Order: sequence, then C-alpha cells, then structure tokens
Amino acid sequence: MENVLKYYEFSLFIKDESSAFHGNEIAFAELNATHFLIFEKKEETYNLYVSKYFHKNEIGVKQPEILELLVDNYDKSIPEHRMAIKQYLN
Repeated sequence: MENVLKYYEFSLFIKDESSAFHGNEIAFAELNATHFLIFEKKEETYNLYVSKYFHKNEIGVKQPEILELLVDNYDKSIPEHRMAIKQYLN
C-alpha cells in the first residue's frame, strides 16, 4: 500500500478531527483546488473516497461538502480498485 500512496503522491497520514472519517487516519491527493481523493486507514484496511472541500486545509478538520466512497477495503491486487484511482489521477 505504501507504494500506491507514494506513486500517486498522497499526503502523509493525519488523524481525522472532523468525525467524517470516524477519527481514523487519512491521507489525500489533490485532484484540483477543491476536489480530493482520500484514503482512510481503518486498522489494517483502507477505504478510498472522492471528496469536495472549499480548501485543502479543511481536510481532516471540517466535514467535506461532498464525500463519496469509491472503494471499500482497497486491495491493489484487484484491477477494479486500481482503476478507481487511475480514473481520477492519470
């Protein structure tokens, strides 16, 4: 998973203080000024979301304007899971 995060230039993990991600750790990649992909680390699993915030400084601090789960329990060995990232970041 570390390779996926580095390859797509996700941020370091931070603790979610907004409760949008249940206090779990999150890492994000910027799609544009207001839209982001977010990985939520939930124990040993990862969930992938697309989200909208007014500014990236709000991630993990405020509730997102839009939050949509793309992949529950992300597994890089599953092609459909890899495509969920590629459709946004490639």
